[in-house]
Amino acid sequence: MPVEDAANPAIETRDLRKRYGSEVALDGISLSIPSGTVYGFLGPNGAGKTTTMRLLTGLAQPSGGGARVCGTPVSDRRAMASLVGYLPETPPLYEEFSAREQLEYVADLRDVPTETAAERIDEHLDRFDLTADADKRIDAYSKGMRQKTAFIQSVLHDPDVLFLDEPTAGLDPRAARRIRESIVDLADAGTTVFLSTHILPVVEAVADAVGVLFDGRLVAEGTPAEVTARAETGDSSSLEDAFLAVTSEREPQAIPGGE
Repeated sequence: MPVEDAANPAIETRDLRKRYGSEVALDGISLSIPSGTVYGFLGPNGAGKTTTMRLLTGLAQPSGGGARVCGTPVSDRRAMASLVGYLPETPPLYEEFSAREQLEYVADLRDVPTETAAERIDEHLDRFDLTADADKRIDAYSKGMRQKTAFIQSVLHDPDVLFLDEPTAGLDPRAARRIRESIVDLADAGTTVFLSTHILPVVEAVADAVGVLFDGRLVAEGTPAEVTARAETGDSSSLEDAFLAVTSEREPQAIPGGE
């Protein structure tokens, strides 16, 4: 996957912090992620991953430090709406809509031209085997069908940066592979993908770089191979072993606001 100009990062944070009362959710992380990178963002439950993504998408305000996406401050909500796609762990879907209606609604919100939206919707529905059920109400969908619909709506406006929180949750192996393939295709086309998941083989398969968050702090960063080597895990060679090694001190306490 090509990684573009590192001098103009797609995602940049400087000493980014977030507190919820007396609890520290994020303790000063600094990132610089080039355009076209698939960045695997790892950490145990309560480490601050979801908090980070909410800050980077402008859905939450930092307690300190700052962040930019494509050179734009994340506080510019209007700009973020066009620059960013976001698939949260619990996707926002209207139960009374069909998948097609949901996607048409989102396309309209994102100012995607009607003809372009129709073409993209049909293409994605076909890719994720949803065409036959596209006009059924979402309240009749399985978890996997909802997840596929939510993924499609996050990429429908062709964002420059895509944030994915557990994108393969609830998916069967075929659908999970389609998600992985879509991530690679998006990165090849220049989209930056910020991927948080507990399924580490997915990260090993698609990520150009990895950051490990522990107790609100970035404790390891590099290519998957570099993070694995740096963890000094003896004769083990998987990213899972490296992740366990660098987060083995203790389980962080859960914090308000997510993972």
